[in-house]
Amino acid sequence: MNNRTSQLPRRETVIGPERLLFFGDAVFAIAITLLALDVTVPEGLAHAEVGAALRDALPKMGAYLLSFAVIGALWLAQHALFRLVATLDLRLLSLYLALLAVVAALPFPSRLISEYGGTTAATAFYAATIALATGLLAAMAARLLAQPSLAVTDTAPGRVKDSLRRSLSTLGVFATSIPVAFASPTAAKYWWLLAVPAHRLLRGSKTPDQQAPGVTGTTA
Repeated sequence: MNNRTSQLPRRETVIGPERLLFFGDAVFAIAITLLALDVTVPEGLAHAEVGAALRDALPKMGAYLLSFAVIGALWLAQHALFRLVATLDLRLLSLYLALLAVVAALPFPSRLISEYGGTTAATAFYAATIALATGLLAAMAARLLAQPSLAVTDTAPGRVKDSLRRSLSTLGVFATSIPVAFASPTAAKYWWLLAVPAHRLLRGSKTPDQQAPGVTGTTA
């Protein structure tokens, strides 16, 4: 066993990209499930109290929908990036495991913003968590650029750069919303909507090697 392991190139890992992606899909699915479990109303309510309980649950539903969209975008982004990965090295594996750790923990900042969404601390913490997740995706793309041998054969550098730019654009939106949250938590939440036009702008500025057949433009 030790002899076989020692023969592997030092930059490579035993696990393959597809198997690791299956594990990642399970983590994303569990995170989304945990989000849904937070949307509840008290039991044993009188009929007249149900409407008020539903109104009180609206912040939780809003936080759930927001985090569902974020996790869904991250899931699509990591699948788009992994289509370009042929081989994992220890650094790329570590970055992806760190991303999964952040995704698995997302129900906590989601719960925090549903209960204390009007506070600077909760809003800034949520934004910092998403910025960290997208930063890890950007670091993975940067690793592929730094080590082209990890990418699928004949992968155009422009495709990896496109993934890097879109991750950085989302990182920029959420990171810059943190100081905004200190002035107004509500304004910071609206600030997050800038990620949508930023993605559309980047999608419209693709170079020819990024528009190859089968390449999707959906990332976080």
